[in-house]
Amino acid sequence: MNHFNWIFFSAFASLLLSSCATFTKDGGLAEVNATTAQHIKQEVVWPKTDREQKIVAERVSELLKRPMNADVAVQIALLHNKGLQASLYALGISEAEVVQAGRLPNPKFSMLYARHNGDYKIEQALTFNIFSLVAMPKLLEIERQNFEKTKRFVSLEVLNLAFETRLAYFNAVTANENLHYSEQVKESAAASDELSRRMVKAGNWSMLEQVREQGFFSDAVLDYTNAKQQQVVARETLSRLLAVPVEQLRLEKRLPDLPQSIADLQPFEKAAFEQRLDLQAMRIETQALARQLGLTKTTRFINVLEIGPARVLEGRGGDTYKKGVDIAFELPLFDWGGAKVARAEAIYMQAVNRTAQVAFNAQSEIREAYSRYQASYEVAKYYRDEIVPLRKKILAENQLRYNGMLISPFELFSDARSQVASVNAYIAKLNAFWVAETLLQMSLIGSSSSQEGK
Repeated sequence: MNHFNWIFFSAFASLLLSSCATFTKDGGLAEVNATTAQHIKQEVVWPKTDREQKIVAERVSELLKRPMNADVAVQIALLHNKGLQASLYALGISEAEVVQAGRLPNPKFSMLYARHNGDYKIEQALTFNIFSLVAMPKLLEIERQNFEKTKRFVSLEVLNLAFETRLAYFNAVTANENLHYSEQVKESAAASDELSRRMVKAGNWSMLEQVREQGFFSDAVLDYTNAKQQQVVARETLSRLLAVPVEQLRLEKRLPDLPQSIADLQPFEKAAFEQRLDLQAMRIETQALARQLGLTKTTRFINVLEIGPARVLEGRGGDTYKKGVDIAFELPLFDWGGAKVARAEAIYMQAVNRTAQVAFNAQSEIREAYSRYQASYEVAKYYRDEIVPLRKKILAENQLRYNGMLISPFELFSDARSQVASVNAYIAKLNAFWVAETLLQMSLIGSSSSQEGK
C-alpha cells in the first residue's frame, strides 16, 4: 500500500468514526424536561440567542403583571434564574466531550531536511494514532455515561430550584400576612394603651393596670418591627431565586387552603428508588467507573502506539524515496499500571458503597419527611377547626357583654388581640404544612448535596 492509500485510509477512518457522535438539536434539554415533568408542571427553557432571550424576557414580564401563585413563581424562576442557565450549559460541555471522544486526533506530518557536503537527507512521515482506534469505543461509552449523569444532575438542579422557589414563595406570603395581622395587634394595643392613660388621668384606673397595657403595646411594637424585617428577608429571598427586583413581586394575599386529606406513606416509600434522581445519577456513575476500570486494564500495557505511512529520501538528488512504516511504541518499563488498576478498583468500590448508603438514607429521609408532613397537617387542621373558631366565639360573646356594659373595653381589647394571634398562629401552621409538603416532594427527588464530584 503506497502512502496515498494510507492517507486515504486515515481520512476515511477519521470521517467514519467521528460520525459516531454528533451534537443533538437541544443539547439534552428535552430529556431534562421529560424527567422534571414527572415532578413539576413547569418547563425549562434554554435561551441561547438574543431572539430567544428576548422571548423569555417578554414572557417573564407578562407573568409579572398579575399576582403570582406558587406555580407562577416556579415558572418565572425556571425561565429567569441565571444560576440555572449556567447549570444548563453543563449539558453543552458534557455533550461536547461526547462528540470529542468520538473523533480521532488529526494525523501528524513530520519532515526532516539535512544537508552536508553535497549530500542531503529528507525524511517525511505521516503518522496516525491507532491507539485511539483501540480506546475510542470505551472512551466514547464513558463520555456518554457522563452525559447521562449530567442530565440527571441538571434535572436535579431544576427540581431543587423549583422546590426552593415554592418554599420562598410560601414564606413570603406568610410574612405578608404576619405583617398585616401584627399591624392589627399593634393598633389594638395602641388604642388600649391610649385609653388606659386617659383613665389614669381621670382617676378611674390604677397605674399598675396602665403599665400593664403599656407593656402589651411595647410588645406589639416589637412584634410589628420583627414582622417587617421578616417580610424584607422573605421577599428578598424570593427575589433572588426569581432574579426579579423585589419591587416587581406581586404575590397573592393568602396561602392556599389546607387540603381535605393527605396521601398515605406507602406510595412515597415506593417512589424512593424509582424517582430519586441522585440515586439514578450515582448508578450511572458506578457504571461509568466500571467501564473505566476495564479501560485501565486494557491500556496498562499499551500507552501510545502510532502507525502511519513514511518515506525517506537519503543520498543525492537523483535517488528515489525509500518507503516504509514509522512505528512508535512506548513500553511501561517500571510502571506496569498495577497502581492505576488498584486505584480504579478502589474508586469503584467507594462509589458502590456510597450509593448503597444513599439508598438506605433515601427511605429514612422519606419517612422522616412524611412524619413532618402528617404532623403539620394535623396541627394546622386543629388550629383551623378548633382554636381559631374558639377564639372567634369568645370575642363575639365578649362583644355582646361589652355592649351590655358587663365588661371593660380592656377585656375586649385583650380578646381581640388573642383572636388575631390565633389567626396569625394558624397562618404559621398552614405555612409549616406547605413547607413540609414541599420538603416531602424534595425527598422524592434527592439532593445535590449528597453527590460527590458534581
